[in-house]
Amino acid sequence: MSADQHDAQLAAYRSSIDNIDAALVHLLAERFKITKAVGRYKKDAALAPADPGREALQLARLRALAEESGLDPAFTEKFLKFVVAEVINHHQRIAEGEQL
Repeated sequence: MSADQHDAQLAAYRSSIDNIDAALVHLLAERFKITKAVGRYKKDAALAPADPGREALQLARLRALAEESGLDPAFTEKFLKFVVAEVINHHQRIAEGEQL
């Protein structure tokens, strides 16, 4: 394979990665839009910002999905914990009356 072919292949890979990254950003934005609505609901219903039982179920479900998909479950768990921590932070801020 020539250098030009390598460069074209690398460019194709990078283009695919760029598209996937854009989709991830849009999906995260949509997820946070919904979780902020959940935070407002929890405030109105006087529910706690965190739900450890739900979090444990989600963690187990997504670890299983990761394994089925060939993705490292430990990475998936770290990523989910990061996202959930930010969601709980939003819920706490909403509970304190902050407009998000």
